[in-house]
Amino acid sequence: MRAITYTQPGGTDVLQLVDRPTPEPGPGEVRVRLAFSGVNPTDWKSRSGTQPGPDGQVPDQDGAGTVEAVGQGVDPVLVGERVWVWEAAWQRPHGTAAEHTVVPVRQTVLLGPDASFELGAALGIPFLTAHRCLTVAESLPDRLSPGSLNGRTVLVQGGAGAVGNAAIQLARWADATVIATVSSPHKAQLAAAAGASHVIDYKRQDVVAEVRKLSSHGVDAIVEVAPAANAAIDAQVIAPHGAVAMYANDGGDEVTVPIRSQMGPNARWQFVLVYTEPTRAKDVAVEDVNAAVLDGAVRVGEDAGLPLHVFPLAETAAAHQAVQDGVTGKVLVDVTR
Repeated sequence: MRAITYTQPGGTDVLQLVDRPTPEPGPGEVRVRLAFSGVNPTDWKSRSGTQPGPDGQVPDQDGAGTVEAVGQGVDPVLVGERVWVWEAAWQRPHGTAAEHTVVPVRQTVLLGPDASFELGAALGIPFLTAHRCLTVAESLPDRLSPGSLNGRTVLVQGGAGAVGNAAIQLARWADATVIATVSSPHKAQLAAAAGASHVIDYKRQDVVAEVRKLSSHGVDAIVEVAPAANAAIDAQVIAPHGAVAMYANDGGDEVTVPIRSQMGPNARWQFVLVYTEPTRAKDVAVEDVNAAVLDGAVRVGEDAGLPLHVFPLAETAAAHQAVQDGVTGKVLVDVTR
């Protein structure tokens, strides 16, 4: 099979297109013939700083395709099913930048007949991260479904990013009021297309003042991409028993929180890394995200606020570079090309 691999950490130049034996699924595993691979920031960060195993590493965590074979203990009825895949490369050698991957069966989710493979490959890391960010506050339910966030207000800092887009779509599916911040008129259009109820351009508007106009009691959840830059804002708009969920470190590696002002509302400042979140939280996130997909509530593409940038497998290095450079939208690798 054709696969992208690297045998040492480094820049995009370490990624090589090679021919490798098609992997066989072991007990409890399935082999998926992939259609698309999704590229996330953690993919290039892992490639840059993590030593791969002696046989090399196939990068990328997310993907979508068709179950082709099953290992011992897995129901063969799954063969031929369309699925999306999450965390394929987490502590495993077979990521999704290849024609085939092998993963534990629990890391494949039935995609249904209507959702595209492009959508499936865009789900994993961004949507599971967004789900965690939307459910860590003590005042909010730990499951998402239609109506579960009715009467609640969510602030998505960076509403045009992949996780921001996912948070907007999931929160709106759950009937929350969603306020998104962006840095340009074009990104404002993307956040609105994703479903944001209100959009604030933080380069031209006072975020605290605008949020207070929209929600006098504050916001119940903050999905935060840049905590070092936004901590002072977040501290002023968090509602009683709300949570600031920090899933990235855009704009700085250290965050300063005003202690006294956060004690009054019993605010929670929560760090989020999807790979190491509690098992139950991951399991229910997978279930809830897939329920939203089956409801038709999750979309990709320009009209969903998430432009797609698709590269052939041989240009996976360019796909990684695009994510590293901060391209707006979702980067996918078409592994069939």
